[in-house]
Amino acid sequence: MKKLNFRRRQIMKLIRGKNLSYIPASHEDSKNPQVLKKVLLTYKDLVKGNVQMINWAKLPKGKKFLAHYHEDMQEIFIIMSGKIKVIIDEEERIMEKGDAVVVPFKSIHTMENVSSENAEYLVVGISTGKNGKTVQANYE
Repeated sequence: MKKLNFRRRQIMKLIRGKNLSYIPASHEDSKNPQVLKKVLLTYKDLVKGNVQMINWAKLPKGKKFLAHYHEDMQEIFIIMSGKIKVIIDEEERIMEKGDAVVVPFKSIHTMENVSSENAEYLVVGISTGKNGKTVQANYE
């Protein structure tokens, strides 16, 4: 694997779902809403580009995916179940159901399931033009 030097780029943006309040959806009557939402991200948080992929992923208990980065793809991970340790450019955080994180492109990242059950998450990739080319990396 290719060894990389870490350079500070954009920083990890971590959103704690449990700290967000529900608000009426924009198409609802604000005095009597039928559906409520928590705003995780807006267009200001995302790179301008094309949606490269939307995946529902499963990370079995005790497993970790290979450290890698994308040359031109920002990834957004939204945790649906389980507890995950995410490492982005040597910065570590624990994420749980309802949390989201934005991984800037060219940021080395990996995730490890640290719960006693399978973890599931949604991944959205936004590419700025090179189709999100993936490069494996390591933390040695």
